Amino acid sequence: MPHTLEWKVRLHLFEDDDGTTKARLVLDTGSTELTAHGAAHCHPADSNIPEIGDELAAGRALNDLARQLLRVAERDIEGMDTPRPSARQNAAWSL
Repeated sequence: MPHTLEWKVRLHLFEDDDGTTKARLVLDTGSTELTAHGAAHCHPADSNIPEIGDELAAGRALNDLARQLLRVAERDIEGMDTPRPSARQNAAWSL
């Protein structure tokens, strides 16, 4: 039976008073909500191009979200009541 879901992601980008671009990313799976963060600060010697700060902060927030999702999946796998495969077997949910 096919499995289809839609997860909603909201990404908020803003710059604070010291010039740091911050990203707040919220993933809503319908049953769980995860919040991730990222930040970027322009080096004084670099040209201030806001789009680059946005990209860096958003990318870092996405990396934070990816790490959180992997940790959640690892905990879920560990909580399953199935025996772990031996070293010679392939795990269906390998991480």
